[in-house]
Amino acid sequence: MHLPQEFIDYTSALFGPVRWQAFLRSFEQEEPVSVRFNPWKYHKTNSFTGHALTAVPWCRNAYWLKERPRFTLDPLFHSGVYYVQEAGSLFLDHVLRHVLTDPVSALDLCAAPGGKSTLMRAALPDGSCMISNEIDRRRANILLENILKQGHPDVLVTHNAPKDFATTSLYFDLILADVPCSGEGLFRKDPKAIQEWSVQNVRFCQERQRQILRDIWPCLRKGGILIYSTCTFNLQENEENVRWLQEEMDAEILPIPTEEKWNITGSLLAGWNCPVYRFIPGVNQSEGLFMAVLRKKGGKQEFATLPTSLRTQTQKFRLIHLLSDGIAKPEPKGKEFVPSVAQALSITTAPESFPRVELSLEQAQRYLHRESLILPQNTPLGYVLLTYQQSPLGFAKNLGTRANNLYPKPWSILKL
Repeated sequence: MHLPQEFIDYTSALFGPVRWQAFLRSFEQEEPVSVRFNPWKYHKTNSFTGHALTAVPWCRNAYWLKERPRFTLDPLFHSGVYYVQEAGSLFLDHVLRHVLTDPVSALDLCAAPGGKSTLMRAALPDGSCMISNEIDRRRANILLENILKQGHPDVLVTHNAPKDFATTSLYFDLILADVPCSGEGLFRKDPKAIQEWSVQNVRFCQERQRQILRDIWPCLRKGGILIYSTCTFNLQENEENVRWLQEEMDAEILPIPTEEKWNITGSLLAGWNCPVYRFIPGVNQSEGLFMAVLRKKGGKQEFATLPTSLRTQTQKFRLIHLLSDGIAKPEPKGKEFVPSVAQALSITTAPESFPRVELSLEQAQRYLHRESLILPQNTPLGYVLLTYQQSPLGFAKNLGTRANNLYPKPWSILKL
């Protein structure tokens, strides 16, 4: 692995010799693989046999795997039973469960592809509602797919710039700003990230991150929580930005309890020992994460925005480009309404709403490949919900001699 010399010089001095050598050794090791089970969809009838599972200690329902399977060929992955997620980012679960006890209105500001959003929804107290937002439209479509697969109704998906929210009267009790960064934590699995790295890009990212924070800070309620995170290592995008929030926005930095055996690294900024949390490859089983938790001063924390109110407010503002309001409903097609994939995957769809047909592994893979199927002779004509290990995948229209595949084309498996 050929790392830029400027990166080597800076980061080796920042980490110190012990951490730096551990970091270098990580490039010679297999990339750790971890998954997080969806608490609303995973059940005992789901099969995840053949995999050695080791619990990730800072996240519920999350496990490291001994080896990486072909997730794209597993129908349970496509039905939203689990999400493949880097272990360091799973620390968000521990943070949320520590700082929250009551229902909140939440915003995941830079949410694609959706790992932290789906984790966030699972960790939020019952009765909470959240907006999952992505500025890039292509990535917003990926985010929408993953949110729909999770199946929870109280997640709205939007496609907006951070500054758009400041033009509305939307306020949030909790904001996650997992900001675009120079991506040093991606070096091990994405050689392109190494090629794109430069000192100039680090500086550019730092200023862009500060502008994002300036834009969204007015939308955080007094007493509300902002979680700041990156997947990079340098001080400029991490400690220096948190210190900037502390000084410019008069934010309070909150401590989060951790265990020594987790091997989390604290602040590396000389003379500044506020609580922040670094995951470094080789030091622990992660690809790299920086996280800090801040409270907006100026008032007692009050969770006043009910989920129904947040949904109603969002629908009032044309500047909020709403891709999903979280309500699973049929889609108009000509003169009829066709059941949507959102209905198939939603945890609110009653089991008796549609006839169900259980598929074998081979049949499920063919369905996800958008091939036509021949269903059992006793299958009712019309729209039927196809399942694998009792987990819904999507709809087909049974014509008797064959069934039309209604799985969304952009989601399909390209190769079997």
